Amino acid sequence: MISISTIKEQLNNEELTNEEVNRLRLDERKGVQALLKKYDRALAQTKQLETMHVEMSLHEQELRDNGYALICGVDEVGRGPLAGPVTAAAVILPADFKLLGLTDSKKLSKEKREQYAVYIKQHAIAYQIVSVSAQEIDETNILLATKKAMTEAIQQLQAAADFLLLDAIELKLDTPQRSLIKGDAKSISIAASSVLAKVWRDGYMEELAKTYPEYGFDDHAGYGTKKHLEALQSYGLTREHRRSFKPVLERAGSLIHSKDVAE
Repeated sequence: MISISTIKEQLNNEELTNEEVNRLRLDERKGVQALLKKYDRALAQTKQLETMHVEMSLHEQELRDNGYALICGVDEVGRGPLAGPVTAAAVILPADFKLLGLTDSKKLSKEKREQYAVYIKQHAIAYQIVSVSAQEIDETNILLATKKAMTEAIQQLQAAADFLLLDAIELKLDTPQRSLIKGDAKSISIAASSVLAKVWRDGYMEELAKTYPEYGFDDHAGYGTKKHLEALQSYGLTREHRRSFKPVLERAGSLIHSKDVAE
């Protein structure tokens, strides 16, 4: 009789045929049945992720069927925070791109996002990430700054896109485009750009936290949490704060962080 440890290894390595797995179902040992339950759950999850991948690739497939080859997904992160840049990414994926579990970056763990970002960069035809600073956000407005970041990311791609898939926004570009509501959950290309943008911006805010540890930027990425608002009231504005955002001035007034005053 095959040992439970051997069966576990075979199931984990996908070495068994369906017929062999079905024979194992007749094995009355509790350890074997527990392994089969875990195996079935994993199969069901994989099937669900496969279905999600197909559904999130429908827009890309339709466009390829209509002759487009370099389809670019575009998304941004950081429109809502009180500090830090707004960041956009543009990504062109190959037709055979497959990364099960890829979806809206906000639904993924930090670890998953970072793993996926590496894979996306390795397999993308082209990608670009562009940020617009808090100062420029204040000089124009957050919508214009977002569109600028997106436009520059598209224009700086190593390969020229022939169609754009955008997350709930429209850009003044000659390239044909389609705006999708909640596009990062409906398009694999937009989801990929969402991941790249978020990983880059989160990394930027984590570095910023080393300069301004009082604010907790590595924890909230500049969003208006209680800790952040209290820090604004106590320590004032940094050069990374968006002065055109009402909660910033309400809490900090004209108080400037001592580090920025010294510099």
